[in-house]
Amino acid sequence: MIEVVNLTKLYGRFVALDSISFTAKEAEIVGFLGPNGAGKTTAMRILTGYMPPTSGAARIAGLDVVDDSLAVRQRVGYLPETVPLYRDMTVTGYLNFVAQLRGVKKRKQRIAATLEQVGMADRARSLIRSLSKGMRQRVGLAQALIHEPDVLILDEPTIGLDPHQVQDVRALIRDLGRSQTVLLSTHILSEAEQLCDRVIILDRGHVVAEDTPVGLQDRLQRQGRLFVRVERRSAQNDVMRVIKGVQGVRKVEPQGDGYLITTAQNQDVRPALSAAIVGQGFGLLEMRAWATTLEEIFLELTPRAEQRH
Repeated sequence: MIEVVNLTKLYGRFVALDSISFTAKEAEIVGFLGPNGAGKTTAMRILTGYMPPTSGAARIAGLDVVDDSLAVRQRVGYLPETVPLYRDMTVTGYLNFVAQLRGVKKRKQRIAATLEQVGMADRARSLIRSLSKGMRQRVGLAQALIHEPDVLILDEPTIGLDPHQVQDVRALIRDLGRSQTVLLSTHILSEAEQLCDRVIILDRGHVVAEDTPVGLQDRLQRQGRLFVRVERRSAQNDVMRVIKGVQGVRKVEPQGDGYLITTAQNQDVRPALSAAIVGQGFGLLEMRAWATTLEEIFLELTPRAEQRH
């Protein structure tokens, strides 16, 4: 449904996107992750026809975003990070205006269905300026859905929402992802883990990783990691000394009420580790695998600016 090939965008001498390529299939939710300035919003603006690329190609439903711009826009719903609302209009009046621009037929029925879909049916006649930030975000989502697009491109869709509204919008996105292609950017990495079938991580205009969240965890976890908890009467320095002495243990550090242990790749140290801990009389309370989170992967692949030089 979305196909990007060697897409490049230059702003003067600044390279915002440097020959990136990726795809998004029909009925797939794809997360677009990256630090500020990575190129996420630039890519989204190109895909929605807001600006042309410098080189490369982007196609939606087989249509080129430059050569077939109007046809592409008919198939895409876009929620930018700053929601484009007319604050002096009512919710219904604004959606009717958007629906007219989109050429939507049976506008009244479609507006009612969309407001129901985003949980705003009871505020249909409210002035947009009277709405909370979270409610305005929902109206922005409604304008992206009003013409029933095949592809949804959402830039930070849950920003500014309270926890209950976040859960509602995430549930809506999951439901939409059953029949539509959804490309969303988010800074909430747990959100990407919960929502996305696949994630694409951008850094400085490059795609640095692309896989399912589980696939990234498996592929990028180069070393094994264990979490161990012992009885509190044991001195921390003594416990760490014994753990470090086990063959195959690369690193040990305090983690909450226990210890996070990094081991050599493909080496099971659990039998020797448990024997060493119990043998010293420390009292082993817990030992379990420690999974790599998407946040840790993100931090590993996108170092801070001061670490890049």
